[in-house]
Amino acid sequence: MKKIGVIGAGKWGQALAFAFRQNPENEVYITSRTKRDIENFVSLEEVLKLEYLVMAIPAQQVACWLDDHFTYHDQKVLVAAKGIEASSGRFLNEIFVKHVPEACLAYLSGPSFAAEVMQSLPTALVINSTDEQLAMAFAEFFPAFIRTYVSADVVGAEVSGSYKNVIAIAAGITQGLKLGNNASASLISRGLVEMHRFGKHYGAEDDTFLGLSGAGDLFLTASSTMSRNFRVGLGLAAGKSQTEILEELGEVAEGIGTAYALNIIAAERGIYLPIAAEVYAILEGKEPLKSLNDLLTR
Repeated sequence: MKKIGVIGAGKWGQALAFAFRQNPENEVYITSRTKRDIENFVSLEEVLKLEYLVMAIPAQQVACWLDDHFTYHDQKVLVAAKGIEASSGRFLNEIFVKHVPEACLAYLSGPSFAAEVMQSLPTALVINSTDEQLAMAFAEFFPAFIRTYVSADVVGAEVSGSYKNVIAIAAGITQGLKLGNNASASLISRGLVEMHRFGKHYGAEDDTFLGLSGAGDLFLTASSTMSRNFRVGLGLAAGKSQTEILEELGEVAEGIGTAYALNIIAAERGIYLPIAAEVYAILEGKEPLKSLNDLLTR
Protein backbone atom coordinates (compact mmCIF):
# COMPACT_ATOMS: atom_id res chain seq x y z
CA MET A 1 0.00 0.00 0.00
CA LYS A 2 1.23 3.46 -0.95
CA LYS A 3 0.28 6.16 1.57
CA ILE A 4 -0.56 9.46 -0.14
CA GLY A 5 -1.35 12.78 1.52
CA VAL A 6 -3.34 15.45 -0.33
CA ILE A 7 -2.79 18.96 1.01
CA GLY A 8 -5.65 21.28 0.11
CA ALA A 9 -9.28 20.16 0.41
CA GLY A 10 -10.91 22.38 -2.18
CA LYS A 11 -12.70 20.87 -5.17
CA TRP A 12 -9.49 19.89 -6.93
CA GLY A 13 -7.87 18.42 -3.84
CA GLN A 14 -10.97 16.38 -3.07
CA ALA A 15 -11.21 15.22 -6.68
CA LEU A 16 -7.60 14.02 -6.64
CA ALA A 17 -8.11 12.25 -3.33
CA PHE A 18 -11.19 10.54 -4.81
CA ALA A 19 -9.25 9.49 -7.91
CA PHE A 20 -6.35 8.04 -5.92
CA ARG A 21 -8.77 6.05 -3.74
CA GLN A 22 -10.08 4.24 -6.82
CA ASN A 23 -6.71 2.51 -7.02
CA PRO A 24 -6.83 -0.31 -4.42
CA GLU A 25 -3.08 -0.06 -3.88
CA ASN A 26 -3.38 3.44 -2.41
CA GLU A 27 -4.16 4.60 1.12
CA VAL A 28 -5.19 8.25 0.80
CA TYR A 29 -5.43 11.02 3.40
CA ILE A 30 -6.36 14.67 2.99
CA THR A 31 -5.91 17.85 5.01
CA SER A 32 -6.51 21.58 4.73
CA ARG A 33 -6.29 24.79 6.71
CA THR A 34 -9.80 24.29 8.13
CA LYS A 35 -11.21 20.95 9.27
CA ARG A 36 -13.56 19.28 6.77
CA ASP A 37 -16.08 16.49 7.29
CA ILE A 38 -14.68 14.33 4.49
CA GLU A 39 -13.23 10.84 4.23
CA ASN A 40 -9.81 10.31 5.82
CA PHE A 41 -9.39 13.95 6.84
CA VAL A 42 -6.40 14.20 9.20
CA SER A 43 -4.13 16.86 10.64
CA LEU A 44 -1.38 18.49 8.60
CA GLU A 45 1.18 17.02 10.99
CA GLU A 46 0.02 13.50 10.11
CA VAL A 47 0.06 14.16 6.36
CA LEU A 48 3.55 15.66 6.39
CA LYS A 49 4.89 12.36 7.79
CA LEU A 50 3.82 10.50 4.61
CA GLU A 51 6.27 9.74 1.82
CA TYR A 52 4.07 10.96 -1.04
CA LEU A 53 2.42 14.38 -0.95
CA VAL A 54 0.07 16.02 -3.48
CA MET A 55 -0.08 19.80 -3.18
CA ALA A 56 -3.47 21.20 -4.22
CA ILE A 57 -3.03 24.64 -2.67
CA PRO A 58 -3.90 27.70 -4.83
CA ALA A 59 -0.81 29.02 -6.60
CA GLN A 60 -0.93 32.47 -4.98
CA GLN A 61 -0.83 30.90 -1.51
CA VAL A 62 1.95 28.39 -2.11
CA ALA A 63 5.00 30.45 -1.11
CA CYS A 64 3.56 31.65 2.20
CA TRP A 65 2.20 28.20 3.01
CA LEU A 66 5.57 26.55 2.44
CA ASP A 67 7.36 29.15 4.53
CA ASP A 68 4.89 28.83 7.39
CA HIS A 69 3.94 25.14 7.45
CA PHE A 70 6.25 22.88 5.47
CA THR A 71 9.11 20.83 6.84
CA TYR A 72 11.02 18.61 4.44
CA HIS A 73 12.04 15.09 5.43
CA ASP A 74 12.45 13.10 2.22
CA GLN A 75 8.89 13.47 0.94
CA LYS A 76 8.10 13.08 -2.78
CA VAL A 77 5.86 15.96 -3.90
CA LEU A 78 3.40 16.17 -6.79
CA VAL A 79 2.39 19.81 -7.40
CA ALA A 80 -1.22 19.96 -8.60
CA ALA A 81 -1.62 23.76 -8.66
CA LYS A 82 -1.28 25.83 -11.84
CA GLY A 83 -0.25 29.48 -11.80
CA ILE A 84 2.51 32.08 -11.60
CA GLU A 85 2.97 34.11 -8.42
CA ALA A 86 1.43 37.53 -9.04
CA SER A 87 3.67 39.48 -6.66
CA SER A 88 6.98 38.20 -8.03
CA GLY A 89 6.45 36.51 -11.39
CA ARG A 90 7.95 33.28 -10.01
CA PHE A 91 6.92 29.90 -11.40
CA LEU A 92 5.85 27.26 -8.88
CA ASN A 93 8.96 25.18 -9.60
CA GLU A 94 11.09 28.17 -8.54
CA ILE A 95 9.13 28.38 -5.29
CA PHE A 96 9.06 24.66 -4.47
CA VAL A 97 12.72 24.00 -5.21
CA LYS A 98 13.67 26.22 -2.28
CA HIS A 99 11.97 23.70 0.02
CA VAL A 100 12.21 20.34 -1.80
CA PRO A 101 15.08 18.92 -3.91
CA GLU A 102 14.32 19.05 -7.64
CA ALA A 103 14.62 15.26 -7.94
CA CYS A 104 11.73 14.87 -5.45
CA LEU A 105 9.34 17.20 -7.31
CA ALA A 106 6.79 16.47 -10.02
CA TYR A 107 4.10 18.65 -11.61
CA LEU A 108 0.63 17.61 -12.79
CA SER A 109 -0.74 19.01 -16.06
CA GLY A 110 -3.44 18.34 -18.65
CA PRO A 111 -7.22 18.75 -19.11
CA SER A 112 -8.97 18.00 -15.83
CA PHE A 113 -12.16 19.53 -14.45
CA ALA A 114 -12.58 18.42 -10.85
CA ALA A 115 -16.30 17.73 -11.29
CA GLU A 116 -15.66 15.24 -14.10
CA VAL A 117 -12.88 13.50 -12.18
CA MET A 118 -15.34 13.05 -9.31
CA GLN A 119 -17.66 11.29 -11.78
CA SER A 120 -14.86 8.95 -12.89
CA LEU A 121 -15.10 10.32 -16.43
CA PRO A 122 -12.06 9.57 -18.59
CA THR A 123 -9.21 11.99 -19.23
CA ALA A 124 -5.46 11.94 -19.81
CA LEU A 125 -2.88 13.80 -17.71
CA VAL A 126 0.87 14.35 -17.70
CA ILE A 127 3.28 13.92 -14.78
CA ASN A 128 6.24 16.23 -15.37
CA SER A 129 9.54 15.82 -13.55
CA THR A 130 13.28 15.98 -14.14
CA ASP A 131 13.35 12.54 -12.50
CA GLU A 132 11.63 10.03 -14.78
CA GLN A 133 11.37 7.36 -12.08
CA LEU A 134 9.55 9.76 -9.77
CA ALA A 135 7.14 10.76 -12.55
CA MET A 136 6.41 7.09 -13.25
CA ALA A 137 5.87 6.40 -9.55
CA PHE A 138 3.24 9.14 -9.30
CA ALA A 139 1.67 8.03 -12.60
CA GLU A 140 0.97 4.62 -11.07
CA PHE A 141 -1.17 6.18 -8.34
CA PHE A 142 -3.90 7.20 -10.81
CA PRO A 143 -6.96 5.02 -11.52
CA ALA A 144 -7.80 3.34 -14.82
CA PHE A 145 -10.09 6.17 -16.01
CA ILE A 146 -7.13 8.60 -16.01
CA ARG A 147 -4.50 7.79 -18.64
CA THR A 148 -1.12 9.14 -17.53
CA TYR A 149 1.94 10.17 -19.51
CA VAL A 150 5.32 11.34 -18.22
CA SER A 151 7.45 14.23 -19.41
CA ALA A 152 10.65 15.99 -18.37
CA ASP A 153 9.48 19.41 -19.62
CA VAL A 154 8.62 20.96 -16.26
CA VAL A 155 8.83 24.54 -17.56
CA GLY A 156 6.58 23.83 -20.53
CA ALA A 157 3.97 22.23 -18.29
CA GLU A 158 4.13 25.14 -15.87
CA VAL A 159 3.78 27.76 -18.61
CA SER A 160 0.89 25.89 -20.24
CA GLY A 161 -0.96 25.23 -17.00
CA SER A 162 -0.81 28.84 -15.89
CA TYR A 163 -1.11 30.70 -19.20
CA LYS A 164 -4.20 28.80 -20.37
CA ASN A 165 -6.15 30.29 -17.45
CA VAL A 166 -5.48 33.80 -18.75
CA ILE A 167 -6.58 32.83 -22.26
CA ALA A 168 -9.69 31.27 -20.70
CA ILE A 169 -10.57 34.64 -19.17
CA ALA A 170 -10.22 36.22 -22.62
CA ALA A 171 -12.39 33.47 -24.12
CA GLY A 172 -15.08 34.09 -21.51
CA ILE A 173 -15.03 37.78 -22.36
CA THR A 174 -15.41 36.92 -26.05
CA GLN A 175 -18.44 34.76 -25.36
CA GLY A 176 -19.89 37.26 -22.91
CA LEU A 177 -19.74 39.95 -25.58
CA LYS A 178 -21.50 37.55 -28.00
CA LEU A 179 -18.77 37.89 -30.62
CA GLY A 180 -19.44 34.47 -32.15
CA ASN A 181 -17.70 31.15 -32.67
CA ASN A 182 -15.28 32.50 -35.27
CA ALA A 183 -13.95 35.01 -32.76
CA SER A 184 -13.65 32.36 -30.03
CA ALA A 185 -11.72 29.98 -32.28
CA SER A 186 -9.45 32.79 -33.44
CA LEU A 187 -8.75 33.89 -29.88
CA ILE A 188 -7.98 30.40 -28.58
CA SER A 189 -5.68 29.55 -31.49
CA ARG A 190 -3.81 32.84 -31.19
CA GLY A 191 -3.70 32.27 -27.45
CA LEU A 192 -1.91 28.99 -28.07
CA VAL A 193 0.63 30.81 -30.26
CA GLU A 194 1.15 33.42 -27.54
CA MET A 195 1.50 30.76 -24.85
CA HIS A 196 4.08 28.96 -26.98
CA ARG A 197 6.02 32.18 -27.59
CA PHE A 198 6.17 32.82 -23.86
CA GLY A 199 7.26 29.26 -23.12
CA LYS A 200 10.03 29.32 -25.73
CA HIS A 201 11.48 32.32 -23.93
CA TYR A 202 12.06 29.98 -20.97
CA GLY A 203 13.30 27.03 -23.00
CA ALA A 204 10.10 24.98 -23.04
CA GLU A 205 9.74 22.21 -25.63
CA ASP A 206 7.53 22.70 -28.71
CA ASP A 207 5.73 19.37 -28.31
CA THR A 208 4.42 20.32 -24.87
CA PHE A 209 2.22 23.02 -26.36
CA LEU A 210 0.72 20.66 -28.93
CA GLY A 211 -0.13 18.00 -26.36
CA LEU A 212 -2.26 17.51 -23.27
CA SER A 213 -0.47 20.10 -21.14
CA GLY A 214 -0.80 22.82 -23.78
CA ALA A 215 -3.55 22.57 -26.39
CA GLY A 216 -5.50 19.96 -24.44
CA ASP A 217 -5.81 21.97 -21.24
CA LEU A 218 -6.27 25.24 -23.15
CA PHE A 219 -9.16 23.96 -25.28
CA LEU A 220 -10.91 22.59 -22.20
CA THR A 221 -10.50 25.64 -19.98
CA ALA A 222 -11.23 28.23 -22.67
CA SER A 223 -14.44 26.66 -23.96
CA SER A 224 -16.63 25.72 -21.00
CA THR A 225 -18.60 27.43 -18.26
CA MET A 226 -17.29 24.69 -15.96
CA SER A 227 -14.05 26.67 -16.03
CA ARG A 228 -13.78 29.25 -13.24
CA ASN A 229 -11.51 31.43 -15.36
CA PHE A 230 -13.95 31.32 -18.28
CA ARG A 231 -16.67 32.48 -15.88
CA VAL A 232 -14.41 35.34 -14.76
CA GLY A 233 -14.36 36.45 -18.39
CA LEU A 234 -18.14 36.26 -18.61
CA GLY A 235 -18.38 38.46 -15.52
CA LEU A 236 -15.92 41.02 -16.91
CA ALA A 237 -17.89 41.19 -20.16
CA ALA A 238 -21.00 41.93 -18.09
CA GLY A 239 -19.23 44.86 -16.44
CA LYS A 240 -18.78 43.25 -13.04
CA SER A 241 -15.83 44.05 -10.77
CA GLN A 242 -13.23 41.51 -9.70
CA THR A 243 -14.69 41.54 -6.20
CA GLU A 244 -18.21 40.81 -7.45
CA ILE A 245 -17.00 38.02 -9.72
CA LEU A 246 -14.96 36.27 -7.03
CA GLU A 247 -17.79 36.54 -4.52
CA GLU A 248 -20.10 34.85 -7.03
CA LEU A 249 -17.53 32.15 -7.81
CA GLY A 250 -16.82 31.41 -4.17
CA GLU A 251 -13.45 29.93 -5.14
CA VAL A 252 -10.06 30.89 -6.55
CA ALA A 253 -9.61 31.72 -10.25
CA GLU A 254 -5.88 31.29 -10.90
CA GLY A 255 -5.95 33.25 -14.16
CA ILE A 256 -6.38 36.56 -12.35
CA GLY A 257 -3.14 36.33 -10.38
CA THR A 258 -1.34 34.91 -13.41
CA ALA A 259 -2.46 37.83 -15.59
CA TYR A 260 -0.82 40.21 -13.13
CA ALA A 261 2.32 38.05 -13.05
CA LEU A 262 2.53 37.99 -16.85
CA ASN A 263 2.24 41.77 -16.91
CA ILE A 264 5.29 42.01 -14.63
CA ILE A 265 7.29 39.47 -16.64
CA ALA A 266 6.42 40.99 -20.03
CA ALA A 267 7.54 44.41 -18.87
CA GLU A 268 10.79 43.14 -17.35
CA ARG A 269 11.76 40.83 -20.21
CA GLY A 270 10.24 42.62 -23.19
CA ILE A 271 8.04 39.68 -24.29
CA TYR A 272 5.15 40.46 -26.64
CA LEU A 273 1.95 39.11 -25.00
CA PRO A 274 -0.97 41.01 -26.56
CA ILE A 275 -3.86 38.86 -25.29
CA ALA A 276 -2.49 38.59 -21.76
CA ALA A 277 -1.84 42.35 -21.78
CA GLU A 278 -5.47 43.09 -22.67
CA VAL A 279 -6.78 40.68 -20.01
CA TYR A 280 -4.65 42.48 -17.44
CA ALA A 281 -5.94 45.85 -18.70
CA ILE A 282 -9.57 44.70 -18.44
CA LEU A 283 -8.97 43.42 -14.91
CA GLU A 284 -7.66 46.90 -14.17
CA GLY A 285 -10.81 48.52 -15.54
CA LYS A 286 -10.38 48.86 -19.31
CA GLU A 287 -13.58 48.53 -21.33
CA PRO A 288 -13.68 45.04 -22.96
CA LEU A 289 -14.81 46.28 -26.39
CA LYS A 290 -11.95 48.79 -26.42
CA SER A 291 -9.57 45.90 -25.74
CA LEU A 292 -11.07 43.95 -28.62
CA ASN A 293 -10.57 46.87 -30.96
CA ASP A 294 -6.98 47.29 -29.81
CA LEU A 295 -6.29 43.58 -30.44
CA LEU A 296 -7.78 43.72 -33.93
CA THR A 297 -5.94 46.88 -34.97
CA ARG A 298 -2.57 46.39 -33.22
